[in-house]
Amino acid sequence: MTAYRPQRPQRPRRSSLAVPGSSQRFIDKARTLPADLVFLDLEDACAPSAKEEARHRVVAALNEGSWDGRTRVVRVNDWTTEWTYRDVITVVEGAGAELDCLLLPKVADAQQVRALDLLLTQVERANGLDVGRIGIEAQIESAEGLVNVDAIAGASPRLETLVLGPADLMASLNMKSLTVGKQPPGYPADAYHYILMRILLAARTHGLQAIDGPYLLIRDAEGFDEVARRAAALGFDGKWVLHPDQIAACNAIFSPAQEDYDHAELVLDAYAYATSEAGGARGAAMLGDEMIDEASRKMALVVAGKGRAAGLRRTSAFTPPA
Repeated sequence: MTAYRPQRPQRPRRSSLAVPGSSQRFIDKARTLPADLVFLDLEDACAPSAKEEARHRVVAALNEGSWDGRTRVVRVNDWTTEWTYRDVITVVEGAGAELDCLLLPKVADAQQVRALDLLLTQVERANGLDVGRIGIEAQIESAEGLVNVDAIAGASPRLETLVLGPADLMASLNMKSLTVGKQPPGYPADAYHYILMRILLAARTHGLQAIDGPYLLIRDAEGFDEVARRAAALGFDGKWVLHPDQIAACNAIFSPAQEDYDHAELVLDAYAYATSEAGGARGAAMLGDEMIDEASRKMALVVAGKGRAAGLRRTSAFTPPA
């Protein structure tokens, strides 16, 4: 474990757009889209013969800029391949100052995260970069990774989020389905509920964000909405998107409704007033017909935080009781 423990940023990740690192056309298009995060993919989206050229294309794309506040991520290849270390060295040496995170796929245990942390630290030091600034996203894609998810979540202070990789995980479990994100035939309940909650609990225990994986039927807007709403209802922070048409729905689903955001801000204001000397220094208070207390404040902080991150603005103000 490295000695530094930087305070990791809680970046907006409502929509994480997957972009092949080998395609200049898709990279240029991604700069114009309203995704919160863009990850340039050197793994599954790149054929083996295209990986070396893709590394240099990704470096150029990061250095050229025009990402307009989007979180910039590169997915490297997993540690079981011969490409990982060269992915990291090429990208971080070439464009480390323009990179927010590396996404490590197929994470099976905590040692794989620690290995990436160590390599990143060496490259940062060798190139005069701020040690620890580049974050890590860990993708859970196997039964082994899911069993070890608690240790993975606590493996490095660089970790910012856990990401579900549904396709490989479904294969690892021998799940009877060929459609990523769809419920397997014959199962009467939600086959993904335990998986999602397992990742979410590990993430929250270690102060990380949790991101749902992609829905591959890109023309099935209704199906995408259904699985995205399920993840959002559980508490996930966002979801991968594979097509521009999925971005707007994703951003909306993982943002609070205006009414809920306004109410959360009112709860915070009302509780702050009630616990102040002017409000009588009370531990509980009434907001209309609703009793609020410290637990209410904590719940409201979550909704208000998501609303602020989404750029929502209040449409109502708190008025102290006469």
